Amino acid sequence: MSDRRSRPPRALSPLREHLRDTFWFAPALTLVCACVLWFAAAALDEEIVSYLRDERAYDELQDLISVAEDTKQIVVTISSAMMTFIGVVFSISLVAVQMASGQLTPRVVRIFVRSRISKLTLSVFLATFVFSLLVLSSYESETDPRRVTSLPFVQSVLTAVLVALSLLLFIVYVSSTLRLMQIGPVLDRITRDTFRVLGRMPAGRPGDGALPDETARIAHTGRAGVLRDVHVARLVRAARRQGVVLRLIPRLGDFVVPGTPVLAVHGGAPPARYALRYTVSVGVERTLHQDLAFGLRQLSDIALRALSAAVNDPTTAVQSLDRIVQVLAATVRLPLGTVHHRDRKGVVRLVQDVPGWEDLVDLAFEEVRRCATDTPQVTRRLLAGIDDLMLLAAPDRQGPLVRHRALLVQAVERAVPDASEREFALFPDRQGIG
Repeated sequence: MSDRRSRPPRALSPLREHLRDTFWFAPALTLVCACVLWFAAAALDEEIVSYLRDERAYDELQDLISVAEDTKQIVVTISSAMMTFIGVVFSISLVAVQMASGQLTPRVVRIFVRSRISKLTLSVFLATFVFSLLVLSSYESETDPRRVTSLPFVQSVLTAVLVALSLLLFIVYVSSTLRLMQIGPVLDRITRDTFRVLGRMPAGRPGDGALPDETARIAHTGRAGVLRDVHVARLVRAARRQGVVLRLIPRLGDFVVPGTPVLAVHGGAPPARYALRYTVSVGVERTLHQDLAFGLRQLSDIALRALSAAVNDPTTAVQSLDRIVQVLAATVRLPLGTVHHRDRKGVVRLVQDVPGWEDLVDLAFEEVRRCATDTPQVTRRLLAGIDDLMLLAAPDRQGPLVRHRALLVQAVERAVPDASEREFALFPDRQGIG
């Protein structure tokens, strides 16, 4: 872990992450590729026809004309049916996603939007539709081998390949969408994304001494939204050139409005505006690119939705707690809180506030604990999770866990008057009621 923490800060690529949050880029790029592929296939078909005509291989050319005529009806059927197929498949899929978001949390829609298989399936479907339309334009009414100039033989073969690929992706896509409706795979996806954030945790080390006096503040001038990304390397570079220390005021995930201070300058004049361009990214919702707390936020939301009176699914809440404990167990020994990023000479240039251990524990347990007092399955799992974390936590990190355990016990004692039921609800069990 120490080797990973000592790496220099990785340069952020907001464009890549933002394109992953869109559903239009991959299909649009694939449509362009489909057009390029058609042009190449049409040119190859013309070369084949020209070669056979020059060699006076009219019998072979007549055979190709017959094959092309036979496949023309297939291409017509594909072009007319593919768009309807796309509409039906994705309408059903969006209904499934809507059901999953209603039962779990609206944040699971983000998993669908970022799903590579979803984008690949839509892209191939659209490419097949456009390619088949372009192939139809290559057919000629001329059937005389001596006069024919274009014959979509290669194009027809590629159309068949695209159809086969579409069918294969359809099977994979349906399987992926059905998994999205199951709580286990959704929780596993959120947890894996959270661990990827842990792999990109800020690599700064604690600073030596206090920061210089604050000399200026830089306000946010863009649109209002959630702070999603911070370009650490660029901020460090700007601070080094100016000879100052920058301090990021809001945390990742905070909502900022125009005029809100986002950077504090310590020890000198602020860097020029152009040097700070594209250093912070604001969007309409939080992402898991750098925001560690957002993973726990999603897991906690699913548990809270499961504990609501409308859903009343304590088993789902227990499964969410399983993953919450897994994430906390992975962060229990990590250095958290304020992070100091240094330049190549080891001088602190950027100070960033990340969630501390107590913040993560409160986010994970506070709301779930308040809603779980009358559900013994959840209280038992919550107690078992806290006890497991107590075994992993260093003495200086056991305080928040002890506090939440005591508050949970007190809440159950107030809510459950019967002594035997109270004893049952306060017995730690990793399965809730196993």
